[in-house]
Amino acid sequence: MRKIAIAADHAGFEYKEFLKKELSAEFEIQDFGTQSIDSVDYPDFVHPAATSVENGENEFGILICGSGQGVQLSANKHQGIRCALAWMPDIAELSRQHNDCNMVAIPARFIAKEFALEIVRKFLSTEFEGGRHNERVRKICF
Repeated sequence: MRKIAIAADHAGFEYKEFLKKELSAEFEIQDFGTQSIDSVDYPDFVHPAATSVENGENEFGILICGSGQGVQLSANKHQGIRCALAWMPDIAELSRQHNDCNMVAIPARFIAKEFALEIVRKFLSTEFEGGRHNERVRKICF
């Protein structure tokens, strides 16, 4: 079973719980928190999740906060992480096909939970195309 990391701040907590429930039959999910809607600092949860993807403990990661921006920025501080902010399935698909992204950031305050699930499913089911994109990805991860 493929392993994925998941983390959220208080704004993304309910989405995190929803996504875990919906994906748990297909994936082994490691939850890095938060565990409530109490206000927290998202980097405290994002950095351990990103490290787990970076070191191969998890294949992919899902991050959720209000806008998706904060979690994406935090994850992308890691050398081995390419985290895309996705607000629609096509963005998630292209982030995998062209950028070989290994984490996706979801903006909980701007999309419905069911749409977030659609985005995540598209992200997790799309393969990297390689080819002409290999050199571009290499330049991202210099």
